[in-house]
Amino acid sequence: MSKKDLGNFVTVESLRLHYLEVGSGDPVLLLHGWPTSSFLWRNIITEIGKKNRVIAIDLPGFGLSDKPTDISYSFRFYNRILDGFLQALKIDKLALAVHDLGGPVGLHWACNNPDRVTKLALLNTLVYPELSWAAVAFVVGCRLPLVSSFLSSQPGLKLAMRIGLSDSNFLTDEVVKAVQAPFQDAGSRQALLKAGYGLNPKGLQEIAEKLPNLKIPIQIIYGERDRILPDIAKTMKRVQKDLPQAKVEVLKDCGHFLQEERPKEIGSLLAKFFAEKS
Repeated sequence: MSKKDLGNFVTVESLRLHYLEVGSGDPVLLLHGWPTSSFLWRNIITEIGKKNRVIAIDLPGFGLSDKPTDISYSFRFYNRILDGFLQALKIDKLALAVHDLGGPVGLHWACNNPDRVTKLALLNTLVYPELSWAAVAFVVGCRLPLVSSFLSSQPGLKLAMRIGLSDSNFLTDEVVKAVQAPFQDAGSRQALLKAGYGLNPKGLQEIAEKLPNLKIPIQIIYGERDRILPDIAKTMKRVQKDLPQAKVEVLKDCGHFLQEERPKEIGSLLAKFFAEKS
C-alpha cells in the first residue's frame, strides 16, 4: 500500500476513527480483533481492492482511532459505531470479513442487519458463547490488576503476537512496533483492556441463535495451529453446521494471525470470494 492510502479519518459519536480504503465497486468491510488494527489487513486489502471498494477500520480503542476510557465496549456500542461509520461513508449494503474480536462485533451487527450484508468471511474468530479455556482466561485476565498490566504492556503485546503466530519468523520489528505503538500511555492501555472484556456473553448467545438465519454466501478461512483460540476447528465445524452453504479453507501450518503468515493466499481467496457474483 502507498502512503496516500493511510490517512482516512471520520468522526462518529465524537470519536475520531481511522480507516484504510482502496479500490472501487461493491463495498467490503474488514474488522480486526485484539490487540491489532487495520494494519493487520495491509497486505490483503490491495488484492481485494482490485474488484471491490474495501475498507479496513480501526475500531474504537485500537490503532489510530480514539480510545475512550469512559464508555463500555459493548455490543450496543459497537453496533452504533458501525451504523454511524457506514452512514458517514454512505454505505448501505456491504460484505464483511471478520477476525478475532472483530468476529463477534461484526457478526452481532450482521445478525441484526441481515438485509444489509451481502457476503460474510470468517477468519480465526470467536463466534459462540461457549468459550475455550484460553478465551475465558484472557477475559478474566483483562480484569485482574497484575495480569492486565502485563497483557497491555509493550512486552505483553509482543508476546500476544508471538503466541498468535505458528512461525516466529513472521514476528518482524515492523509488526511488533505497529501493534505496540497505539498503546504507549495508561489511558490507551486501559481502553484496550476494557475492549478485551466489554462484550457481554448474552450478545454471543444472540449470535448463536440468529446466525443460522443468514442465507448469504459464506467463506471460512482459518489457521489450524491457533494457540489463542485452540478450539477454532470445533468452532468452524459448528459454523458449517449452522451455515451449510459455507466454503471452507483450512491452513494447516498457520496460526491465529494468519494475515501475517499467509497474506498472498488469503488475499487471493478473499478477493475471489468478494468479487464473485452471487
